[in-house]
Amino acid sequence: MSVLFCSLQASPDQVIPPRVWTLLKFPYDSESDDRWSMHQPAQPDGTTAVFPNDESGLIRPAMEGLGHLTACIQWEAASSSGGYNELRDQFVRDPLGSPDYTAVDHRVPSGGLQFFTKHHEIVVRPNVPVGLLVYHNDRVSRKVTYAQFKLSIHPLAQIGDA
Repeated sequence: MSVLFCSLQASPDQVIPPRVWTLLKFPYDSESDDRWSMHQPAQPDGTTAVFPNDESGLIRPAMEGLGHLTACIQWEAASSSGGYNELRDQFVRDPLGSPDYTAVDHRVPSGGLQFFTKHHEIVVRPNVPVGLLVYHNDRVSRKVTYAQFKLSIHPLAQIGDA
């Protein structure tokens, strides 16, 4: 069976409030690759999501399997008069329901803009969406200037498969 994937990117700045875990949002547009319909405006409850509402931060796995999650996050630089001294990011299953957090990274910024990538593997299921959360400890809001969020699903073998 083929590997299924969903590749999202967001280039509009996203304002992240201070000291609050925030779900990154991704437009429903041609910059993304969603040929298996895992990031669609049509929601399971029959409503239609619009960027940048919370549902636009979800990837809904198309099948059960080993999910390879990857992310790229670019933050604006901290101000020279203080600013943040810690950035955090994490993947989460079911961020709008019963969150199950995984792959939490705490990062000390270097000089200038902050560019980070991450990778983690989890078992994913069609009825449990996944998302990408970010956090900073500045006193004022900061921007994520670019983000990517990707899920590749490798089918799980069944006992007896060879």
